[in-house]
Amino acid sequence: MIKLFTIFTLLNTLLFASFSGKIIDSNSLMPIYGAMISDSKTTVKSDENGTFSLKTDEKQIHIKSYGYRALAVKDDINTTEFKLEKINIKALYLTFWGASGNSKTMKRILNIIDKKEVNAIVIDIKNEYGSTLYKTSFKQANLYGAHEKRTNRNIKKFMNLMKSKNIYTIARIVTFKDELQASNNPDYAIKKTNGEIWRNHDEMAWVDPYDKRSHNYTLSIAEEAAKVGFDEINFDYIRFPAKKGLQFCQENTQENRVKTIGEFLDSARQRLRKYGVYISVDTYGNILWTKDGDNGIGQTVESLSKHADYLAPMLYPSGFARGSFAKKNPSSYPFIVIYRSIKHVQDIIEPARVRPWLQYFKDYAHTKMYYKKHEVNEQVRACEKIQTNGWMMWSPSSRYHLNYFKK
Repeated sequence: MIKLFTIFTLLNTLLFASFSGKIIDSNSLMPIYGAMISDSKTTVKSDENGTFSLKTDEKQIHIKSYGYRALAVKDDINTTEFKLEKINIKALYLTFWGASGNSKTMKRILNIIDKKEVNAIVIDIKNEYGSTLYKTSFKQANLYGAHEKRTNRNIKKFMNLMKSKNIYTIARIVTFKDELQASNNPDYAIKKTNGEIWRNHDEMAWVDPYDKRSHNYTLSIAEEAAKVGFDEINFDYIRFPAKKGLQFCQENTQENRVKTIGEFLDSARQRLRKYGVYISVDTYGNILWTKDGDNGIGQTVESLSKHADYLAPMLYPSGFARGSFAKKNPSSYPFIVIYRSIKHVQDIIEPARVRPWLQYFKDYAHTKMYYKKHEVNEQVRACEKIQTNGWMMWSPSSRYHLNYFKK
């Protein structure tokens, strides 16, 4: 028995090399505590001295830490010190239609990035209808025609351009709202009580979040985005519809909803681990103010913070009701809305793991005012004061003004 144990130990040592080292900040050269070091199966964290040890038989390792660019280590297991570069994300949303190789919209955004503080882009990889930005190798989506309305015919060239400019790339993937997937799979589409497929106000069907087939579909597309080199996967509509009286394959309780969203994100973490991407989740802004419950959609700050790297609440001041923050028109007080909302949850998730969506559009709900330079910069100022992981600017048309941003 002792000989067998010795042989097993020797084989284990030979097959799994011990990958050890120290992780430090590239500027301060100080050790980074809690950095995540992963191969495709396992993740370990660095200690207070920045040191770690990971047993692996793989040739590539990824190192991540909140607020830093991820680092890929290939065929360099003998290196003992790894420097991570800090980055505070300042992103502009680029529409599905604007993310082609030659669009004027993209050229305007790249001009802003060249001249101003903006250093990141959020791009629709799968939109609400279910169309993919480019033709992926995911056969099921292609069978449904997800690639037929694609706007990017050369994703490799596109990503090379982004990397050449050191742009942090975020792949926005609409999760459970998916007309193409639902209409082609009525057996796991969300239904009305009469058994018909339910569609929301814009005539888009949803897939049932309880059905694991819907998880696999979205994660397959997320994996495609990770393969081509996106730095982060951003899951939007990662929730249940905010509507009662719908049919699901499980009892639609709060406990089941929250558990299901957590399971989806855990699966995402497992499948995307080997690519070294960060995972962020979009939420309604009022989630940050909900004391009890999940607002009927399966999202709570506490649960999401356990499963995702970054929380991305849509803190559009226009989205808050009159009287919120003790203000008749919250949209007229953008700094207060952003700052107080994030501060309200800082005991649950540190601001360094929050990166809000900010408003870059007209206040349709209350004052009808246009959000201009002052309003945009007040939101940014709030993020800077409470030290978030930056911000993501939402303009539905992806039209932005060069002079609204700092150099």
